Amino acid sequence: MSSERLVVVGSLNMDLSVTVPRLPRPGETVPGADVVRGAGGKGANQAVAAARLGAEVRMVGLLGDDALGGELRERLVKEGVDARSVAQLPGVASGLALIVVQQDGENTITLSPGANRHLDVPALGSLTGGAVARSGDTLLLQLEVPLPTVLAAAREAREAGALVVLNAAPLPPSGGHGLSELLRAVDVLVVNETEAAGLLPHTHTDWSEHARALRELGPGTVVITLGAEGAVAAGPQFTCSEGGFTVDAVDTVGAGDAFCAQLALSLGSGVPLPEAVRRACAAGALATTRPGAQSSLPSTAEVDALLGAVPPAEDTAHEVRRAH
Repeated sequence: MSSERLVVVGSLNMDLSVTVPRLPRPGETVPGADVVRGAGGKGANQAVAAARLGAEVRMVGLLGDDALGGELRERLVKEGVDARSVAQLPGVASGLALIVVQQDGENTITLSPGANRHLDVPALGSLTGGAVARSGDTLLLQLEVPLPTVLAAAREAREAGALVVLNAAPLPPSGGHGLSELLRAVDVLVVNETEAAGLLPHTHTDWSEHARALRELGPGTVVITLGAEGAVAAGPQFTCSEGGFTVDAVDTVGAGDAFCAQLALSLGSGVPLPEAVRRACAAGALATTRPGAQSSLPSTAEVDALLGAVPPAEDTAHEVRRAH
């Protein structure tokens, strides 16, 4: 996949993480381990994940002109990400995420967007020179930057002939103005169970049916991640379900981003949907075996090794059904 070109328009944050025996209840103080600092932001995480998986990646986003901004940009470059479309804004703080991780890997995140909230449509045009993506590219989007910017990027890229993949996270309150238009402007939608239910009440007997129902909102393909249980997907021709991989999880922070990056790269290179979802599940599982966001992201060799160790016939679930 080294020839695949992926463009990420999204957020860049510095993550401050602390591990605790259990997540605190409201008003409660729980002692934790030492604070760990690491690069994050869903956009940057997915860009780094794609670079480690062998893609040619360009990141589009904004940082503050503080020390954190300089450090975050430098880390992107060291990971092999093209950061020429990442700018630092004078007088603005960089994005910051405060993460509390329970010992079993579950976590809570409080996000201060900082410079990310300034990535408006004019800024997008300035950073990209009016060309977000070109024909044959894959554009990967999330919702940690203003929704109108995400919509503008999706429309422009799709018109240019790029494959547009949206990880609709975090889901805006009450859907957010413009979200319905955005769903009609993307080719692939990736959501977790909570986000899937937020987009459409979950009244179906299983998540595969729910994925098919979400296609009616606009995306040609919908993938719903199910944590350790794997994922389900619905496309124009069939639905599929893939079971999770058994690993020793320590931190789930980067799992969704690894999943999205691998899925986008696989679909962008023409890999069939069931195989793409399986590869994405493997990437997501591997990301839970190490602490941190970007520090946990796997390489292609690691994904291939896990897939080789667990043949499809031995997985917990593998089902493909033709669309009616």
